[in-house]
Amino acid sequence: MFLDNFKTELINSAIILAIFLVIRFTVKLFIKKIGQKSGINDARIGLISRYTTVTLFLIFILFVAYIFGAKFEDLAVIFSSVFAVIGIGLFAIWSILSNVTSGIIMFFSFPYKVGDKIKIHDKDAPIEAIIEDIRAFQLHLRLDNGDLVTYPNNLILQKAVTLVQKDAIEDFGDMH
Repeated sequence: MFLDNFKTELINSAIILAIFLVIRFTVKLFIKKIGQKSGINDARIGLISRYTTVTLFLIFILFVAYIFGAKFEDLAVIFSSVFAVIGIGLFAIWSILSNVTSGIIMFFSFPYKVGDKIKIHDKDAPIEAIIEDIRAFQLHLRLDNGDLVTYPNNLILQKAVTLVQKDAIEDFGDMH
């Protein structure tokens, strides 16, 4: 009975699903190529891939709801309500969202990679260290004395940074 009543909708949903999977595969392949070309580690490539998959999935859900008869006005009210609640909730933790956004920006345009020795020109606390890891929220920087410093992604985009030595991790020895 259900299949008879919603045959067209199910076929259209299957087509949208196939398009979603092709777009997802293409985008993941594109991100992987950019990441490997830029020398970015696999963990960061996977993280950005997950972000894009979630975004594409939400768009897919929007299309499927529309196919099954939801009106655009209803979807607009639902999505605006959800985003309003999320926006209010995230206002209190804006720095986390800022760091994640900075992490995505750094994936595509950060000129330094893991293993490079950089100097962060901060007038209060200048840092010269080797980039040990670049994560979603922060960079892990290893100082010359062996101390590990975590530096927020949003701050690294706001400060002047100088490349001291390319691939310095090889010269530093055992990092752990």
